[in-house]
Amino acid sequence: MTETINVLQFICPTGFYGAERWVLALAKHLDPSKVRCYLAVTMEPGQTRLELVNEYKKLDLPCHIVDMKSKFDLSAVTKMAELIKQQNIHIVHTHGYKSDIIGVLAARKAGVPCVVTPHGFENAKDFKLRTFIWLGCQAMKYATKVVPLSQQLMRDCKRMGVKGHKTLYIQNGVDLSEVEATPAPDRQNATEKRIGFVGQMISRKNIFDILDIFDQLHAKHPNTRLVLLGDGDTRAALETHSKVLASNSHIEFLGFRDDRLSLLKSFDLFVMTSTLEGIPRCLMEATAASIPVAAYDIAGIDQLIEHQKTGLLAPLGEKAQLLEHWESLLFTEGYGDELAANAKEFVYQHYSANRMATEYTELFEKLVQEAE
Repeated sequence: MTETINVLQFICPTGFYGAERWVLALAKHLDPSKVRCYLAVTMEPGQTRLELVNEYKKLDLPCHIVDMKSKFDLSAVTKMAELIKQQNIHIVHTHGYKSDIIGVLAARKAGVPCVVTPHGFENAKDFKLRTFIWLGCQAMKYATKVVPLSQQLMRDCKRMGVKGHKTLYIQNGVDLSEVEATPAPDRQNATEKRIGFVGQMISRKNIFDILDIFDQLHAKHPNTRLVLLGDGDTRAALETHSKVLASNSHIEFLGFRDDRLSLLKSFDLFVMTSTLEGIPRCLMEATAASIPVAAYDIAGIDQLIEHQKTGLLAPLGEKAQLLEHWESLLFTEGYGDELAANAKEFVYQHYSANRMATEYTELFEKLVQEAE
């Protein structure tokens, strides 16, 4: 068998969020004597700097930019296939609808195995986006292996037509050492309760519910603040909505921040109101940082949060109940700390990046053996 396996991680970045950080964590924790991780990212006209590339270069691993003339340029398939051959890539590993389509086609053209890792499915309303997502799901069927991040995503993949023998479940992992190494910031107002969210501002994150719940909370508890970190295509609409709320002066949209982990540690409560998730990296980081969590009870989140043990969950859409959970965790002395400690212990035990990297190494070795 090949001594060192060359794996090309391929992603079409939309920022520096869960999927991008996941790719970085996997590359960081793989044994370089067994697996050498290359990175390929697409660059579209007008696209801003790619934080993932900057961070990846710090690992002293090779990075490649695949230029695209438009949002979906099929010439990228040929460029990727040439890159695979030039760099003697043994396996392509894709992340996201666009990278799945291009990556699967390029891998087949170059004659190497392709692993697809779904990070979550978007329940989009836009017809073009829904069509694009459908194409990405079809591409998965032609991958060598599909490795979802959660059991629910496993079920979703099979429902979409991916054959059972092509799927493999490797439990998600996160680089928790990064959380541990980040110091908590000084609080300007030590008595103010800070509610926070970190992540993409896209439709399935359902951040409008966070704004509405906070507005009700703030009316009862004026010494509260909502801090939202991240960016995305719903941000403008969210900011517009927040301006009509009575609590607007206590809502902050901070966008993408390099100091997000430090800001995360300033939160008294981490909240999510997503309608669809994989296993959210931001939620793992919040629990690793000992921040209490309140969220809607949906697949993916339920793998990290057990109601009344590691956090508080409300049925999807039950804003009144979620508001009660926010109040319990913020204002019942010791309760939030107790659940946060349980959650931290759970995530460290079950979701380490080292364990995940070991299982991926075993998969890569098996695929290379089968291809020889």
